[in-house]
Amino acid sequence: SESKAYATLLEWINVYYDEEFDKLIGNQKSNVRIGIVQWQMRATKSLEDFFQQIEFFVDTVSGYKADCVLFPEFFNAPMMALTNESAASAAIRGMAAFTEPIKVRMMELAVSYNINVIAGSMPVYEDGKLYNVSYLCRRDGTVDEQYKLHVTPDEASYWGMRGGDKIKCFDTDFGKIGILVCYDVEFPELSRILSDEGMKILFVPFWTDTKNAYQRVRICAQARAIENECYVAITGSVGNLPRVENMDIQYSQSAVFSPSDFAFPHDAIVAEATPNTEMTLIADLDLDLLKDLNTSGAVRNLRDRRKDLYGVSWLVKKTERDDELLAQGEERQPATKPSRRKAIAAG
Repeated sequence: SESKAYATLLEWINVYYDEEFDKLIGNQKSNVRIGIVQWQMRATKSLEDFFQQIEFFVDTVSGYKADCVLFPEFFNAPMMALTNESAASAAIRGMAAFTEPIKVRMMELAVSYNINVIAGSMPVYEDGKLYNVSYLCRRDGTVDEQYKLHVTPDEASYWGMRGGDKIKCFDTDFGKIGILVCYDVEFPELSRILSDEGMKILFVPFWTDTKNAYQRVRICAQARAIENECYVAITGSVGNLPRVENMDIQYSQSAVFSPSDFAFPHDAIVAEATPNTEMTLIADLDLDLLKDLNTSGAVRNLRDRRKDLYGVSWLVKKTERDDELLAQGEERQPATKPSRRKAIAAG
C-alpha cells in the first residue's frame, strides 16, 4: 500500500554528549595511566651515572605503557655533592649548572621512550636570580616549564631563592594538567585558577625532610582534589645524602588522590607508596568520572561556588613580597653554615 506520509520523530537528548569527541583524530584519552617515581637519594660519581638512574625509571614506567612519569622536587640534589661547596648558597648555585644538561637528557628520554616526563624540579640561575623550576618534557619533543611561586623562608634566606610570577595550565596528549611545586600546593588559589582553565590532573613534586612537613603537602593536596574535582599526584624523595648540606635527609610517601564521592575510592586515595622506600607507583585515572562528578555528584564544588560573593583573580604585577624575599635571601650570604636540619623543612 502507498505511504500516507505519517511519521513519528523520537529524539533522545544525551546530556553527556561532547562535540569535541566527534573527532576521529586528535581526541584526548579518557583513561590515563600515570607513573610516579619515589626517588632514592644516593651519592653519584658523575653526571653520566646520574643519567643512568633517570633512564632506569623512565624505561621502567614506560614499560607499563604509562602516559607520563613524575619525578620529585630537587631530584638532582646528588649533583650538589660534586660541587664540593661548604656553603649552602654556593652549593645550590653549583647544582644549577647541571640543570640544562639534565633537562635536555630528559627531553630525549621522553621522545625515545614515548612518555611524557615531568622532571620534578631543579634550580635555575638566570639573570642573577635563583629559581626553582619544574619541566614538562612532552613525548612529541616540546618542553614547557612551571616556576615555583612560593619559596619558603629558609629557601630565601639560606639559598637566596626567589619565586616565579606566572602559572600555567598545560595541554598534553592526555588532557590539561597543572604543576605546583611543593609549597605551592598549600595555597588553594593557585589550583583554583588552574581548575578554571580546565585542569584535570595536578602534579605536585615535593621535597620534605620530616613527617610533619610531608603532612602539610599531603593534606593540602587531598583538599585540592576535592575542591577542584581533579586528581592530584604527589611524589618526593627518600634516603640520605651525607655530604650534601641542607638536603641530607628525606621523608616521602608518594600518592595519587581523587575527589571524594561514590565513583571514587572510599578513602579518596587511588594509590599510595610504601613510606620511605624507593619504588614506582602506577595508577589508572578515569577522566570521565570527573565529568560525571561535575554534573551529578553528591556535592558539586565547582558548580556551587558563589561567584556572586567571591572570586579568585591573577595579578600580573609582581608582589612586594617577592622583592622582600630577594632582599633577605639572594643578596644575603650566610656568614656561617646553617643548621643541617633547618634549611627547607617546609618544602
